[in-house]
Amino acid sequence: MDKTWKIQDIGTWFRNSFRAILKGEFLLRLDVGRYFIHIVYTFFLFAMIIWISLMIEGTMNKVERNKAVLHELEIVHTQKTFEVVSLTRRSSVNDMLKDMGSKVTEPKNPATVLK
Repeated sequence: MDKTWKIQDIGTWFRNSFRAILKGEFLLRLDVGRYFIHIVYTFFLFAMIIWISLMIEGTMNKVERNKAVLHELEIVHTQKTFEVVSLTRRSSVNDMLKDMGSKVTEPKNPATVLK
């Protein structure tokens, strides 16, 4: 028996394999039915890996968004701290009191200790 391969044979094999895949008979034609549970288990593991990767990516996106929000809040906090520090300086307090027409000034003598 002379078995020589032709290009038509390869095309026929691909066509038959494609039809078997569409019909769900490909694994049965390859006679791997005894390994079916292993194939299902492997598919399950790959599906779980993909699902966990998507969950991790979603969490990382949330972390990045929260980092951006935190950075914005740090900027706001720094501005508020600067405003508070500038308002607590003696010179600015004195200027604000003068602008408001108050007669309160800085003490000229040290405080008297009562016993």
